[in-house]
Amino acid sequence: MTKPLKFTNVQRSTFFATARERADAYFKERNLSRHANGAMWAKTIFFLTAFVVTYGLIMSNQFSVPVMAALAAVLGAICAFIGFNVCHDAMHGSFSANKHVNKGLGLVFNLIGASPYVWNITHNVVHHTYTNIAGHDEDIEVAPGLIRLDEQEPVRWIQRFQHWYAFPVYGLASLSWVLRKDYVKFFQPKIGQQVANHPRREYFNLFFYKAIYYVLFIVLPLVVLDITWWQFIIGFVGMHFVEGLVLGLVFQLAHVVEGTAFPLPNEQGDMLEAWAVHQMRTTANFSPNSRLASFLCGGLNRQIEHHLFPKVCHIHYPALAHILRATAHEFGVPYLENETFLGALKSHRRMLRRLGAGAYAEAQKPRTRVAA
Repeated sequence: MTKPLKFTNVQRSTFFATARERADAYFKERNLSRHANGAMWAKTIFFLTAFVVTYGLIMSNQFSVPVMAALAAVLGAICAFIGFNVCHDAMHGSFSANKHVNKGLGLVFNLIGASPYVWNITHNVVHHTYTNIAGHDEDIEVAPGLIRLDEQEPVRWIQRFQHWYAFPVYGLASLSWVLRKDYVKFFQPKIGQQVANHPRREYFNLFFYKAIYYVLFIVLPLVVLDITWWQFIIGFVGMHFVEGLVLGLVFQLAHVVEGTAFPLPNEQGDMLEAWAVHQMRTTANFSPNSRLASFLCGGLNRQIEHHLFPKVCHIHYPALAHILRATAHEFGVPYLENETFLGALKSHRRMLRRLGAGAYAEAQKPRTRVAA
């Protein structure tokens, strides 16, 4: 059984207290809300409109099968961007000061096939607390036995090739989420260290909203569209492959690149560092100066700012980045960044190769005996 884990600030670091004080001063001096501004609402309207229009174009049955397949792929990307830009902030409570607005926008998560309730436990609670800690952060358990991201996990022969096949596997993440993952997580005895004790209404919500999704994306297309069953499968899988690949890459490039740590607790179940310092060691930004990346990824290209200030809307992350970077350098705390998406992608692939092929080659080396 996994021992309860806690963070012990043995260094008595005041890094986070200082960063938080400076962030508070930034908003107060400028009389700014920490929540969505006009630009954020414009993004929200744009992506939600794109979702409705693209879905409507497919369901109009006015296009050829290849065009509908292309629209399905576009819809998959839009679903991922809605998850990043709208639902993610809403479910963290950072979109609006009004909890009803956050809850309403969080429900949109059901329309991309995922349960906001399960996500809140796996991501907001478990991942954000125990980032990159094996046995606690289930987000690094992408495909156990197939993809190795934990140095403590035994290496298997097939993982020699994981730097090639990992990316197609990421593309299956959304399909798994819709058809399997939410059910598995919901009925697990524990998620990370969180004991499953779900309110009765959440049992209804899980199946009710999944049913709505299946009707919208499986039943109606099969009934309305002039396509065969196998053409539907190609479109459905293609949509989720694009969605899953986008979702998977944004997560992996933030936590599984060169420089990020995968620390373990001591025998007493303690992490001998402050929680905020742990976040800085296990998280990296990518394409931080790219407006396109910030627009599409909902600020999740600045995961450092997100992990330290999850209750602040991502539209404010560029300003927080200046504060965090300077404070991190002042306190000697890591501030990890890959300047470009391609650079982060290459770094992630090198990590996969080291943890797969490199680890397997090392394990095959003969052990030299020590003379008695």
